[in-house]
Amino acid sequence: MTATMRAVVVDGPGDPGVLRVRDVPMPTPRPGWVLIRVEAFGLNRSELHFRSGVASTGSFPRIPGIEAVGTIADAPGGEYPVGAQVAAMMGGMGRSFDGGYAEYVSVPAAIVVPFTSGLGWDVLGAVPEMLQTAAGSLRVGLQAADGQSLLIRGGTSSVGLALATLGALRGMRVLSTTRNPSSVGLLEAAGADHVIIDDGEVARRVREIVPGGVDGAVELVGVNVLRDTLRAVRAGGTVCFTGMLSDTWTIDEFYPMDWLPNGVRLTAYSGEAADLTSAELQAFLDAVAAGHARVPLGRVYRLDEIVQAHRDMEAGTAGGKLVVLPR
Repeated sequence: MTATMRAVVVDGPGDPGVLRVRDVPMPTPRPGWVLIRVEAFGLNRSELHFRSGVASTGSFPRIPGIEAVGTIADAPGGEYPVGAQVAAMMGGMGRSFDGGYAEYVSVPAAIVVPFTSGLGWDVLGAVPEMLQTAAGSLRVGLQAADGQSLLIRGGTSSVGLALATLGALRGMRVLSTTRNPSSVGLLEAAGADHVIIDDGEVARRVREIVPGGVDGAVELVGVNVLRDTLRAVRAGGTVCFTGMLSDTWTIDEFYPMDWLPNGVRLTAYSGEAADLTSAELQAFLDAVAAGHARVPLGRVYRLDEIVQAHRDMEAGTAGGKLVVLPR
């Protein structure tokens, strides 16, 4: 008799209603892959794009989910011992092969990051992709140095909140934006030194705080505000384009000489699991356990609440990372 598990299946693109919980066959790991008993998974906007049918990669039907945390249930190649705590992310999860919206997931061992922590699974489920994106934006996208000034455009997103925490840990002067005045306390608790209410003209406000412009900025809103963000950065500084909360992806009639201020660099970041080392993940989890860092956990859902979870993600009202506990 074939073992089964509960999973979220998407047969074709559409609104959140296309996410359906079903009993499906348990995956069997092939050589070089491992089987993870999923204890939690975070929600990401790239899964919203995939579910909607606007993603550039992926096929249906599919179990979505680009990340998951849990314990090793099977590792035919002996890469990890059974019971080891691990995270898995990216590498085709939820696109080219079935992802983390399930009780079990089989993934290549190469995209697995081990850790050891006594934190709750809801907290752990919020961390991997969020931390990878935030840390990669700082390290790769900005090549940021400790103590520099940092603008986070889209600060109440889960990645924005993680950036504020990482910036604070590195002694950076953090400026973070929100359109909602009621979110000021949330951003300050995450590590922001200055909160700017985003009225569409953030650069002017930034230069009132840092007259010469900030050293670096991470753009999480989209290209509809990118031009303004570029003007908040000093000559020789960098803007890293990481997110598209506004779902505005492309620039019509892009004219570089007009868009890019003199000497300001524009980069992008969309990393993979290899960009987050086990040591980096462990150090962050240890900092959280010691009370030196904070995980911006928004809301926690059961697997049966996945449709509502996606509706909340689209609405953008959670104020932190959305996490699902499949058990």
